Amino acid sequence: MTQTKPRSHSTPHRHSQGGKDFRKRIQRDKQHSNAPASQPASRPRAGDASGRPCITLKEGREKSLQRRHPWIFSGAIECIDGAPKSGDTVPVRDAAGNFLAWAAYNADSQITARVWSWHERDAIDKAFFHKRIGDALAARRMLGIGRDSNGMRIIHGESDGLPGLIVDKYGDVLVMQLGSAGPEHWRDTIADILQELCAPVAIYERSDSDGRELEGLPKRNGIVRGTLPATIEVMENGLRFAVDVAAGQKTGYYLDQRDNRAFTGALASGRDVLNCFCYTGGFSLYALRGGAKSVLSIDSSQEAVELAQQNVALNGLDASRAEWQCADVFEALRKLRDQNRKFDLIVLDPPKFAPTAAFAEKASRAYKDINLLGFKLLRPGGLLFTYSCSGGISDDLFQKIIAGATLDAGVDAQIVKKLHAAPDHPVLLSFPEGAYLKGLVLRVG
Repeated sequence: MTQTKPRSHSTPHRHSQGGKDFRKRIQRDKQHSNAPASQPASRPRAGDASGRPCITLKEGREKSLQRRHPWIFSGAIECIDGAPKSGDTVPVRDAAGNFLAWAAYNADSQITARVWSWHERDAIDKAFFHKRIGDALAARRMLGIGRDSNGMRIIHGESDGLPGLIVDKYGDVLVMQLGSAGPEHWRDTIADILQELCAPVAIYERSDSDGRELEGLPKRNGIVRGTLPATIEVMENGLRFAVDVAAGQKTGYYLDQRDNRAFTGALASGRDVLNCFCYTGGFSLYALRGGAKSVLSIDSSQEAVELAQQNVALNGLDASRAEWQCADVFEALRKLRDQNRKFDLIVLDPPKFAPTAAFAEKASRAYKDINLLGFKLLRPGGLLFTYSCSGGISDDLFQKIIAGATLDAGVDAQIVKKLHAAPDHPVLLSFPEGAYLKGLVLRVG
């Protein structure tokens, strides 16, 4: 899926509630501290007994943490004792001074702190990260993902207890993204542990998303450990894909769609297939191998289309059944509609139209337009695989948008299956924001 502007890997940021910022309270606290010693403080503050910097929440704002949600927004903070630096680990306490969590601090983000641990006895040190990363690797081994693919997400941020940290594995190469101040602070430690536990030939960093700017962090892209091979491939369910970890989208490939690609391939036999936002041809290759009569793939990036064509050759697939277009997908679909082209299976896997809920209204129109065009291009009995990777679009809202598109298209459609990310992208129950990818398989009557 190729987008017209860079994708953001950041998590949603909310504005401070009521426009009140805890930083102003810090300034007031400093003014009070300059008062004569004989003047008592206006109210006692629940700081940290050890004298280290500490975050204290407003009264009643501890409930989300008690439900184990790992984000602390600026509007929930009453005061900050001390002067922590971005990335520092600080204790978080309720208004009465009770310990709630250890969290990574960031003064430059609306998500002012992200929780490392809920246990006061924990020390946030190298041993802590060694255990968390080891646990994430063990979970993937238990799921058996490596039996079918040498590419997988081995650390999935908050859902693996490591907020802001993403690590993807492509064969012997690891690609890591540091999306917040906490993992940025522990960057070298994390790289050392990954080198020890995974023994990759290279660790490459792709901390170059727009979300870094929201966190007050500079973009960074380059080798962290080892030497990057001249070519990198990922093997997935018997198919080979060349991966560009240095300049490709996300970390080079869309690992989250692995199982959904396989499902598409299983239903492609004898069908005319249209793959929109095809990127490097993931769904296209599965459809060709699955026996599709024809596959038309469209993407706005010439580089992506060329790499997709190379992937077809790499797997020895029949290129005569593959057609490629480098074009704006919305415009291309309108032309196909005007030409009265019809397909039996269509894949719509667009970029992130709504990174946060603030973009939901505009994104809803885009999702509706593209799905309306998709329905008009389907033959009766055809299948539409439609996706949203937008964090600002919920499952319910996405389904309502698609339902509206069916009405405007004048068709009836059944939900055959609901789709989500592959199991190496787990979703923490207390962090529903982690369920960013949602998909529907619809059959047109």
